[in-house]
Amino acid sequence: MDFYMKLPRNKKEFTLFLLVISIVSVNIIAPLITFLEVGFSKETYFNTLQVIPFIWLFVVILVLLTHTPAEKITKKIIHKDDSFNSVVTINILVNVLLMSIFMTIIGTWIGSRSVTFDVFHNYLNVWPRNFAISLAIELLIAHPVARLILYKLHISKDKQKAA
Repeated sequence: MDFYMKLPRNKKEFTLFLLVISIVSVNIIAPLITFLEVGFSKETYFNTLQVIPFIWLFVVILVLLTHTPAEKITKKIIHKDDSFNSVVTINILVNVLLMSIFMTIIGTWIGSRSVTFDVFHNYLNVWPRNFAISLAIELLIAHPVARLILYKLHISKDKQKAA
């Protein structure tokens, strides 16, 4: 029942789910990683706010591009008898892994407003931190918020059908 109540049932709900997760994630992860990279300041925060729409656009594009490969990888890892929570956790882990690999590069390019190969010099030092931050935000904030919204939406729709 959890599965049916907390996951998108159609394309419209998938769009809502994607929007909630991506907006919550980008608005927390981008400033946090930027603060750790260049320091905590009001100026840094306002500079980050200026590039968040571009980061969000690339996040949405990458989610759509990595969705199918992530599903395939998840299916290879999980067992048919695994619980809803374990399947969701593995799926989030795989999605964040794929997204963080690309967004560590793309986010740096967007944030610095230049496409250079300098990002690759520190990649192996920066990516694990970015992955850990992203995974924590996704597991503890973004996905629970999105699933709660879908759960409330489904309860509301089910009540309307019953009435």
